[in-house]
Amino acid sequence: MHSIPETGFLRLAQILGNPRAKPPIPPIIPISKSSWYAGIASGRYPKSVKLSRNTAVWKIEDVLALIASAK
Repeated sequence: MHSIPETGFLRLAQILGNPRAKPPIPPIIPISKSSWYAGIASGRYPKSVKLSRNTAVWKIEDVLALIASAK
């Protein structure tokens, strides 16, 4: 299981994982980027918070709520 804090923000690579990173980042939610963005468009997954033009993050609270609702 992942040890993530209760508050803060996560980048997409932290949520979906990145096996090419050094060291590899395991996924919290093991789906593809296209499935993630389709889920956001349909309202199933939480929307991002834009920190800058090229930086989007998700609230940890929203991701944890999504995981809890799937159980």
